[in-house]
Amino acid sequence: MSDELVTLFQSIGLSEEKAKQTLTNKKLAPKLETVIKEAGPLQDAERAGPLLYTVASTSTPKSVAHLGYIAKAVASGRLKTNDQVAAAIKFAENAEQINDAAFDESCGVGIVVTQEEVVRAVSELLGAKKDELLEKRYQLLGSLLTTLRAELKWANSLTVKEELDKQLLATLGPKDERDSAKGKKKAEPKEARAAKPKAGEPTETETTAPGKIAELSKSTRFIFEGEMSRLHKPGGNPQIRPQLIEEHLKRTGGKVLTRFPPEPNGFLHIGHAKAINVNFGYAAAFDGHCYLRYDDTNPEAEEEKYFTSILETVEWLGYKPWKVTYSSDHFQRLYDLAVDLIKRDKAYVCHCTAEEMNADRGGEERGERKECRHRSRPIEESLAEFQKMKEGRYEEGKAILRMKMDMQNPNPQFWDLVAYRVLYTPHHRTGDQWCIYPTYDYTHCLVDSFEDITHSLCTTEFRLSRESYYWLVDALELYKPVQWEYGRLNLTNTVLSKRKLNKLVTEGIVSGWDDPRLYTLPAVRRRGFTPEAINAFVRDIGVTTANTVIRVDRLEKYVRDHLNDIAPRLMAVLEPLKVTLTNLSEDHVEEFTVANKPRDDSMGSHKIPFTRTVYIDASDFREVDDPNFYRLAPGKSVGLLNVPYPITATEVIKDAGGKITEIKARFENDANTPAKKPKTFIQWVADSPKHNSPVKVEARIYGNLFKHENPLDSKLGGWMTDIDSDSLKVHREALVEVGIRGLEVESKFQAVRVAYFCVDKDSDVGKGRYVINKTVGLKEDSKKDK
Repeated sequence: MSDELVTLFQSIGLSEEKAKQTLTNKKLAPKLETVIKEAGPLQDAERAGPLLYTVASTSTPKSVAHLGYIAKAVASGRLKTNDQVAAAIKFAENAEQINDAAFDESCGVGIVVTQEEVVRAVSELLGAKKDELLEKRYQLLGSLLTTLRAELKWANSLTVKEELDKQLLATLGPKDERDSAKGKKKAEPKEARAAKPKAGEPTETETTAPGKIAELSKSTRFIFEGEMSRLHKPGGNPQIRPQLIEEHLKRTGGKVLTRFPPEPNGFLHIGHAKAINVNFGYAAAFDGHCYLRYDDTNPEAEEEKYFTSILETVEWLGYKPWKVTYSSDHFQRLYDLAVDLIKRDKAYVCHCTAEEMNADRGGEERGERKECRHRSRPIEESLAEFQKMKEGRYEEGKAILRMKMDMQNPNPQFWDLVAYRVLYTPHHRTGDQWCIYPTYDYTHCLVDSFEDITHSLCTTEFRLSRESYYWLVDALELYKPVQWEYGRLNLTNTVLSKRKLNKLVTEGIVSGWDDPRLYTLPAVRRRGFTPEAINAFVRDIGVTTANTVIRVDRLEKYVRDHLNDIAPRLMAVLEPLKVTLTNLSEDHVEEFTVANKPRDDSMGSHKIPFTRTVYIDASDFREVDDPNFYRLAPGKSVGLLNVPYPITATEVIKDAGGKITEIKARFENDANTPAKKPKTFIQWVADSPKHNSPVKVEARIYGNLFKHENPLDSKLGGWMTDIDSDSLKVHREALVEVGIRGLEVESKFQAVRVAYFCVDKDSDVGKGRYVINKTVGLKEDSKKDK
């Protein structure tokens, strides 16, 4: 039977892998089987197949009775788009029997919105909003698009967005500093764009146009494309009682309200950056508001440092919460509603052990499920037992409050979930006022309701929780938000589980939650990643319902591209090798003015000394030359960056152990015998006591903490065995030119020909002590001299 279903699923265009994956979904598979069989033979499987899958995967319990009707409407071509399918499911939720005419009208059957109609609607709207448009410019984009989507309900959303972008560009011209959040965007001078590299300058490493990352970090494209573009408008979510939505709209004024609800039991990681952009970005695109809400219902794992770090991180990414709230703000109301739930005979106090609960739920063998023996206890008895729990008359684990749901439902999130448990741990905000605490499954949907959230956006592991979320707010007859799930963001070569991150920290594998080898957001901030690069990365990859694993070097590309735009250039040597220019006097001192970024005057310049003694990187010298080695070797010349003449190695000095300690060289500044133009230029730092040069630094070179892309691969024998012991290398005698002075903690710079670096918090810049972290390598790293 399994093979037959796989073949059936493939008949609508699913790959074999996707078909097998769908078969394992015990909830989706039977729906999809029904939909395909009801649809019958397909004339255009390429068009209808994806729509049938959408019917099965987005149907709701109230619409299931009419899936066959909707499937036939897809097969016949009456329903042609995802928007129409969404409308059909919504229509079916409220219909006992389907009237063809009413269905067609509600779903836009037969309606074709032409390009001319789109152009006209956009033009008329911009004309009506002319004054406001000239004042707010591109900041009005989100609300304009919302208006157009309502007016052109059955038009292709991408077509509408493209036409709006086109007419906005024609009306306002390109975006400029008026459209920047900070109002400080600088245009690259024409002369700088036209200039060509001069001899001795390092080659630039741009991989995107200047300013592209900053632009992508503000892009709203991910909201107006794909599944997110089809989310409901405020007020479009059905309620158990119609007056609930009317009261909600009065309270909110029809605003979009979202929330970012982290648990304060660890630092945020790169996956949270996606959640932050989705929640704050969606609200901002529609001129709405986003809460930062701490889900602080587990005092055993929560610490003040996590609360502080979470808010700092959200603000570092550039977002300002509309309000900062806490689930604990509502402890009394949540308790009162739990009492109400018991009185409605929808909750009961249970004394089962964890093992007994597991057995009732079918155990490891997934056998027959049965109801808890306490489930049928009288309401008054549960009320009394719950009061005892509140009064501290039960030990931890001896009594819990469970919701009376449906043990026979195939969804595990209906198997009488726990609502309250006993914990004798003081809470950071309420102290020892409570000894019972609500669970996430009970709290989350209710606080969403209290805060009038319109779009409860979460990751796909909560997909099964959607129905239990709706069950609870309906059971208490409260306003019901809409939950929508999107795929998680994961990276290769790391772990993001808070439990695993905590293990790395507590066992001393890393120096803390902000160790730059981790991908917590404080860690990548310390490493030198910019908020613009992170936002651009998560917005540019888009939002789908599929979980994604992105190669870590793809994220690094966005960081590199942004640092290329903003980071000044300095010269640094990680492994210094002394070079004495024997034909210069011991007191020889020159100063060269060096651009902070070649061909970009807007970034300014600084001065560096040049003397008889300079330091180069040890890797830039070879005692035994090679035809493919273009740097310094005995009798060979090489250019020094920003210096008008090359140098030629004449003698190698070694210590008693045979280690090279110094190179004697000639400065080729003799006008009578001009030197040959060197094939390459290397970085250097001068020894000049007058200038306090060089600046000694500690350079920390970070690599991937794990050796393999997937440390959790079972073939590796455990993720802790995959840790790379060489993931951190420290150069304690590294040297940097004097331009580093004046840089503060978190300042970024490019060490030319080496990598991008960030000034670490362990620095004492006031005393001239610098610790620098390697952020990312240069684009040329893989092509460097062989």
